[in-house]
Amino acid sequence: MSENHLLNVSEDGRLGKVEIAPVVIEVIAGIATNEVEGVSSTRGNFATGVVEKFGKKSHGKGIKVELTDIGVMIDVFVVLDYGKTIPTVAKKIQENIRQALKNMTALEIEEINVHVVGVRLETKEETNEEE
Repeated sequence: MSENHLLNVSEDGRLGKVEIAPVVIEVIAGIATNEVEGVSSTRGNFATGVVEKFGKKSHGKGIKVELTDIGVMIDVFVVLDYGKTIPTVAKKIQENIRQALKNMTALEIEEINVHVVGVRLETKEETNEEE
């Protein structure tokens, strides 16, 4: 799209430019994803796992933002809780991301693709705590 990989969202050029970095979109989408009931976690890579071990929360992990000529495309990689209806949770993720980005950035998103990469089963410790 552009060489500096920033999304220009300026409506009125008289005051200057407003640009949004893709990492900002990743963070907003990551927070919106984790707000959805039924989402256990988002899948990160090895580097985000190491960074989180040192106490820094990575809100954009498991989110891939691509700026193309036709618009902004987002891929979300999630692990869901066992027993939740996958299509319902995926649709809620898409709606939540779209609404959060529209409210915060006024961006219209071309695609939000949800990839379910795992299901989290309850562990024995969580079951014992509930009892």
